[in-house]
Amino acid sequence: MSEFPALRTPKLKPRPGVPRAMFVVPFVDEGLGNSAHLVGSKEAKVAALIDPLRDIDGYLATADHLGVKIQYVFDTHLHNDFVSGAREVAAKTGAVVAANADAGLAYDHRPLHDGDRLPLGDLAVRAMATPGHTPEHMAYAVGPANAADPAALFSGGALIVGGCARTDLLGAENSEPLARQLYHTLHDRILALPDGVAVFPTHGAGSFCAAPATGERQTSIGRERGTNPLARVASEDEFVRRALQGLPSYPAYFGKLRPVNQKGPKVLGGLPQLAPLSPAKVRELAADGVSVLDVRPPPLYLRGHIPGAYGIGTNAPLTTWAGWLIPLGAPLILVSHGPRDLDDAVRQLIRIGFDDLRGVLEGGMAAWEAANLPVERVPLVAPWDLAANLGKPGAPVVLDVRQDDEWAEGHIPGAVHIENGRLPWDDLPLPKDGPIVVHCHAGNRSTSGISVLLRRGYRNVSALDGGWAGWSSSGFPVEWPR
Repeated sequence: MSEFPALRTPKLKPRPGVPRAMFVVPFVDEGLGNSAHLVGSKEAKVAALIDPLRDIDGYLATADHLGVKIQYVFDTHLHNDFVSGAREVAAKTGAVVAANADAGLAYDHRPLHDGDRLPLGDLAVRAMATPGHTPEHMAYAVGPANAADPAALFSGGALIVGGCARTDLLGAENSEPLARQLYHTLHDRILALPDGVAVFPTHGAGSFCAAPATGERQTSIGRERGTNPLARVASEDEFVRRALQGLPSYPAYFGKLRPVNQKGPKVLGGLPQLAPLSPAKVRELAADGVSVLDVRPPPLYLRGHIPGAYGIGTNAPLTTWAGWLIPLGAPLILVSHGPRDLDDAVRQLIRIGFDDLRGVLEGGMAAWEAANLPVERVPLVAPWDLAANLGKPGAPVVLDVRQDDEWAEGHIPGAVHIENGRLPWDDLPLPKDGPIVVHCHAGNRSTSGISVLLRRGYRNVSALDGGWAGWSSSGFPVEWPR
């Protein structure tokens, strides 16, 4: 079986609570914090694919390896965090796309209503309306066709391990009404299922659509009934309070993908192959307004990059930070460290809707420098040098770009706190010409933030070597918010 790049693809193995005649294969994207699932019948050799990403070769390779035909492809909801791969799968396999009729999909599909049942060999898929995370959210209960109860629930964001997916992604005015819908979805519908039903959520650890406290990605109705705080609340009001408290900020692109998924994403027909561009051509296109995105590891970007290039490494992850820092749909030229780096970058970018990929710098930065074209470099500042200068005249501004909850757990004395995702969009209280030392926890986010500051005209910018991890572990002073 071919590997699914950038996704963790487990081998076929028994899943707790799943009958032997039925298989479930999860595909985990650690960057998005999401799982797609291939579920099917071993006997009938048919399967359904639930919540696929847009680069579908791994799903197809797995289905081929198992000798099964993908009969249906389901989306649990109109996704905010990735472009659905449902149309790609349908175009390649002839599978039927099925989704809640209330989703209003504008492309060929089978609209489903609550209680509809679809045959899947000797299995059956029952559609369950589960509004809350989104209004049109639908979960899918799967089990033997002749059984009274399902064996597994593919719950999307209606129930996740230790929680439920957030309800604030469609605007503050919808947050509480959706939370109240989610309360009834969970308590009146999902928890009415037997304890032994296995639960396979889409959202999990790492997803900005949810804030789970665990890295586990499979659970059961009984386990969640007994341990999930949102399942154990005493009232609807308490559920709403818990569901809406302490939610972190989320990437800017989340507000753009729902209509893309509703209209129907463009069918790519495979992973785009980027044209190699000479350094001169890259310079010409950049001068015409095409953005350069450097996806190499942070140390390489800091050591030398094309002036004006975004610096977001593939491990940042790119899905999060390209979608947060770069206007969605912007035309891009990539600078990569090699073929694997490039393949990973293209996959991550198309997953979140960056389709206008003009090409890749042929020969990488070595070719750029060999052509004697300008190079921008970012110096590193050692923690002990920064510590020696804190509070002195002419000391640099320390810019902490970590998330709010990280800042609250301790920061460098006197630092300015601006979450990384705000840097392209806000008026910044920073000196244009004075020295600025930027840090996150380790270096991925601060490098991308530095690239944004450089694009905005801040020239005296450096990176804290080792970030907060290096500072805090070395015994230098720490301050807490009052």
